[in-house]
This record gives sequence, structure tokens and C-alpha cells, in this order.
Amino acid sequence: MTQVKAFAAYDAETPLKPFEFDRKEVGANQVQIDILFSGVCHSDIHTAKGDWGPAIYPLVPGHEIVGRITKVGSDVTKFKEGELAGVGCFVDSCRKCQSCREGEEQYCDEGMTATYNSYERGTNIPTYGGYSTTITVDENYVLHVSDKLDLKGVAPLLCAGITTYSPLRYLGVGKGHKVGVLGLGGLGHMAVKFAAAFGAEVTMLSSSPSKEADAKKLGAHNFVLTSDKAQMKASANTFDVIINTVSAPHEYAPYLDLLAKNGTMVVVGIPTDPSKVPAFSLIMKRKKIMGSLIGGIAETQEMLDYCAENNITSEVEVIDMQYINEAYDRMEKSDVKYRFVIDMESLKS
Repeated sequence: MTQVKAFAAYDAETPLKPFEFDRKEVGANQVQIDILFSGVCHSDIHTAKGDWGPAIYPLVPGHEIVGRITKVGSDVTKFKEGELAGVGCFVDSCRKCQSCREGEEQYCDEGMTATYNSYERGTNIPTYGGYSTTITVDENYVLHVSDKLDLKGVAPLLCAGITTYSPLRYLGVGKGHKVGVLGLGGLGHMAVKFAAAFGAEVTMLSSSPSKEADAKKLGAHNFVLTSDKAQMKASANTFDVIINTVSAPHEYAPYLDLLAKNGTMVVVGIPTDPSKVPAFSLIMKRKKIMGSLIGGIAETQEMLDYCAENNITSEVEVIDMQYINEAYDRMEKSDVKYRFVIDMESLKS
């Protein structure tokens, strides 16, 4: 056993506090990773508070993990001690269903084993995430991380990055496409970067005029103020794809009206309340709403390799572990540009 320091939610109401637990010894097909940086995702807050269903307390969040391998199991072939590695939103799946066989483990018919707030398959042992000093994972669910990029900015790629990269690739977005990105936060800023890198004409859709300058620095070509009726009317029937990253309750209809014929709105934000979808917003120009959830291991590796070759990382604010509760408060006020990342050295001393 390896004793691990962590921060955990002990219930849905109180702030996160220090927590210690034991990681099992490295199995034959596993690697142990000394965690260097852990991104802070808005889903960490929702899960810790039980907003998305029952939580397994104590709950150690964190699924944007970058670190260095310190041990490898006897049968491991894909990794060596000393290599950089990453772990994203899941650490196992059934490996047998069609989705798993196709390399889309995130859609596993039995349900993927989440990096935290799950049970290790076939056991009653909870999974604990990246707000901890080390993690042990099967090599088939671990990613190679290049040393070309700043690791602090790489960590959020394991969730915010792949969540936006995957649907853009699925829809074949590239040169000649017009893409709208709704919401400029952790997900939105990565959607802007990827869509622009793929050659699309990118428009930021935001209710905050102050976001225009930042959006254009990130690669957006245009800006539409969604509270301005004239700008919204002028943008009707414009976009081939809209990446909707908004997690606050909102109506879909105003944004569906911005899609061109055969356009698609991709939902990657998760509002707590259901959104209404007027039928006429879809049928008049054969428009579609599509959901998308992260990516499989192969696609996530593809994204990390693409980022290494194209110098793409997340915009981050680095914090100590002890600042996590203040970070949660700021995230709920959208007061971060654009992702908090925990320097795990702050927990090891």
C-alpha cells in the first residue's frame, strides 16, 4: 500500500478538507503516477455537491491529471518509469461492448469507471481522483504526455480539451466552416483554440462585452453580443456548428436560430435544469442538436499529440491545494481565466 495525501469533500455542504488514504500496490498491468498538476473542472463542484446524483464520500475530485510515472507493473509495455503521463475522466471500462471495441470507451454500455466517484470494477473500492499525490491506473487508460508543452497548461486538456476537440473532429470541422462558440470559460476557450487551429471561421457568442478582446486573442475572428437583438438577427442562419458550453439554465431556441441549414448545435455544457427545444427551431432548416462526452483513449492521445505539435495548451491560473475552496467560490462566479490548476507540490510538503 502507498499512503496518499489528498483533499476531499466529506459531504455536500462543507468545504473540502485534507484526507489520507491508501492506494493499492501496482498491479501487473498498472502504472503509478506521481501527480504534478491537477486541473479543476466545474464538474468537480457539481459532483462534490451531489448535483448530478449520489456522491461517494469522502470524495476526492480531479480528472485532469498530469504527472510522472514512478512504478510500472511487471506486464506493462506502453510506459516506463520516469515518463510523463496523463489521466483523464475515466480509468476503466468493460472493454467488451461495441463502444469499447471501437475505442470509444467513454460510451461504454456498462458505464465507464470514472476517475473519481465510481467503484473499481467488480469491487466496492471507491476511485479517488487527482486532488491527491499519486494515482495508480491500468496502462490502457493512461496517456502519453509530451515534454514540449508547459505541463500546467496540459492538465485541462484531459477534460476541457478533449470535450471540445472530439465533437469538432467528429463533425469534420475545418477550412470553410463557420463555427460559433457559446460561452467563454474552461470549455469555450478550448473550443475557440481548436476550431481556429482546424481552419474554421470562429465567432464568439457571449453575453459579456468584456469577453470580446480575450476571445480574439484566443483565435476568434468575430464576436456577437448575444444580448444585442440586432447582432443576433444579423447572425441568423450563419453557423455550420455551434459549440454550446453553457452550464447555466438557458433557452436553446435563440442559438438554434443562428444555425444555417443542416447546422448542428453541440451540447457540451450541462445545465442543471432541462432546456426546451421548440420543434420549429429544428424542422425549418433541418437543424440538429447533438450531445458529446469527452473522447476515448485513442482520440485523447490524438488530441494531446496534436496539441504538442501545434503548441496548444489551456489558459490557466495555478493555485496551491489549500486554495481549493476559494477557487470553487470563484468558479461559481466565473472568476477565472480560464482553468484553475493545482500545483500538487503544495500537498506533498
